Amino acid sequence: MDNCLKLALLGKANIATQLDDGHRLAVKKHNEEVDRNRYLLSKLIDCVKFCGAFELALRGHDETEASINPGIFGDWSVLRLPWTLRLRSTWRERRLHLEEVKAADFIAIQADETSDVSVQCQLALVLRYLDRQHMVQERFYEFVPLDNANAESIAEVILERLNLLVPPEDKAKVIAQAYDGASVMRGTSGGVQRKIMDIYHNAHYVHCYAHQLNLIMQQATSKISKVAAFFRTLVGFVLFFKITKTNDSCATRWNFHSRSVNTVYEHKDDLLKCFETIRDSGNFDAVTVREAGGFVRMLGDSTFCFLLQLFHKIMPHVDMLFQQLQKRNIDPVYIKAAIQRFTDSILSIRSSMSTVSEPEERPAAKRQRTTLTPAEQHRIAIEVCDTILMHTKERFTFTQHLVSSTLLHGELFSQHAAKFPDAALVSTLDTASSALLILAYMFLGLVQMEANHLVRAGASTT
Repeated sequence: MDNCLKLALLGKANIATQLDDGHRLAVKKHNEEVDRNRYLLSKLIDCVKFCGAFELALRGHDETEASINPGIFGDWSVLRLPWTLRLRSTWRERRLHLEEVKAADFIAIQADETSDVSVQCQLALVLRYLDRQHMVQERFYEFVPLDNANAESIAEVILERLNLLVPPEDKAKVIAQAYDGASVMRGTSGGVQRKIMDIYHNAHYVHCYAHQLNLIMQQATSKISKVAAFFRTLVGFVLFFKITKTNDSCATRWNFHSRSVNTVYEHKDDLLKCFETIRDSGNFDAVTVREAGGFVRMLGDSTFCFLLQLFHKIMPHVDMLFQQLQKRNIDPVYIKAAIQRFTDSILSIRSSMSTVSEPEERPAAKRQRTTLTPAEQHRIAIEVCDTILMHTKERFTFTQHLVSSTLLHGELFSQHAAKFPDAALVSTLDTASSALLILAYMFLGLVQMEANHLVRAGASTT
């Protein structure tokens, strides 16, 4: 899924990003990884097809490494074929990474909900730890399907995985947990971070910096009634093609909306033909025909088409900023430039609202929906852009902590030994001093309030 998102964004980066050496290396590494995974997957599919053609069982009675008969499918790895060697190397590398995690002195876990191609909600788990060379490593661990995306289910999944990696006597080495800002994850009493911290007392919660965008887009897509209705309808398109009609997708995530917006916009004509065929063929049940007829009317609705076009313009810029915020070598200068480019893009979209093309006219349905006038469309578009701009300015104002983090990067220690970053240290001390000063003022304010309360209480008794 992440590969699909990266592929969709490939070529849509601004020229400054495309010229960046880090961007080019990331694209090259991504393409090499995709080619390698596709090659291995094609060979695994060939094995499954071979076993199916000759009605052979895939599993063996004993599939351990010491087994002399691990089964037909597992025994393919014994053959000294190039692809089996690469596959065994991949498995061996994963085992080494897990052993490295278990031996690490400090571990942090990151988790985020996402939806796969079947709109099944699942939890992505990532581990960060210090290896023996004191370098920070970040490894993907697992995708875990979620039956229920509440705090209890998510915390149970995370605790099960941590129990496998961390012995009971080493619980203190789990020092951090990072999630998005959803109330399910960050709740101080019943949230996931609270449930994890009850068991692993040193696992302090850290708000994922890149997920600030999730909160920004959530404000833009949920606080305006027409926009909220648009995205509820958009989820309906996805659920229509799902076998089980339950809304268990992580629909509050902006990247889920981004993929839905792009898919419906780019395949609108194909979807319209599909729904018209379902409605008019007479080969489907009444519920399916009714839903298909509703989507035909929706795809011809001027308000829906306008909002679809608006967010198709906005979402690529959000996706690109999200990718930039996930780079490890970010600093305030880089963040400021990325935020400025994003802000300029949204301002450009805002100023172009008067030139947004009207959707093409389609035959009117018997029952007309209430549509927005051009003036109302313009007002909503301006409100969406202003909401994004306002929250972007609020949530990305403070970036000095990124300077402080560079002092702790193990890969930079050799550079620090040659030339220590005095400016970063001064900035860190200034930031810490400011924080302590704020806390001191807050403490003095509380003391003053308590003193005033005591004086009033004494006066009332006399």
